[in-house]
Amino acid sequence: MHIPLPKTEQAKLLSVSRQSLYYTKKKPTKDAQLQRLVRKVLAHHPAYGYRMVALELGLNKKCTQRIMQKYNLRPKIRAKQAVARPSRAERLAGEAPNRLKLCCPIQPNAIWAGDFTKIWFRGHPRNLATVIDLFTREIIAWQIGNSHTNSLILAVLEEAKRRRRTTPMIFHTDQGSEYTSFSSAQWLLAHDILPSWSSKGKPWQNGIQEAFYRTFKLEFGSPNQHASLPALQEAMGRYMRYYNTKRKHSALKMAPRQFYNTKKWCSTSN
Repeated sequence: MHIPLPKTEQAKLLSVSRQSLYYTKKKPTKDAQLQRLVRKVLAHHPAYGYRMVALELGLNKKCTQRIMQKYNLRPKIRAKQAVARPSRAERLAGEAPNRLKLCCPIQPNAIWAGDFTKIWFRGHPRNLATVIDLFTREIIAWQIGNSHTNSLILAVLEEAKRRRRTTPMIFHTDQGSEYTSFSSAQWLLAHDILPSWSSKGKPWQNGIQEAFYRTFKLEFGSPNQHASLPALQEAMGRYMRYYNTKRKHSALKMAPRQFYNTKKWCSTSN
């Protein structure tokens, strides 16, 4: 029968300390704990990559990336490969009036941006119109209509005015006919708002709105998963609340409503 050597003798033969013979790696246990936390974040935010997961958990980005790679954890919703961005020369080539080239918001309600996007529901096109505060990145108001008309655009603006109880100094949009129409111009003039337009064919000049629509379509999923138009509208309302109050914005490091309520922007405007 083989009798193992005492720990002291084993340590002498191996030229190591006796305590080291009792050492067990702690990292696997810590990694297992971290991967459970990462899974919880991904369950609530299925489109988060490792950077946003790290922000949510207050962890180092490289550590979070290592854990997600080790356990093969990926966002449940992944964006398609991005289209190549235009060159700097192309971005500067537009000649249409664009007040965002000359100023940027330093407080809420300084500049709002408007846009609409087409979604398909049960074989029919619907148009989602939104107004976003370019400083807080909050979706102030939204409406869905059968067509992109002046009435839809003005309805969203009226809702935004009601929610914020004020109007912006500048309203930025593309040069779609709905935004450059006489009725839209009248509304802006009546509220002492300066219009601002992206150059024609330059959608990136209204980049925050465009980025929101990409995020919305990615995370919201197919509209056809909802049984009726009222159910679709209710689901959109839930998503807008999630986007404004729960989903951290990468530029703000917090949700838009939280950023607005913390009033960190006060120090910027002083």
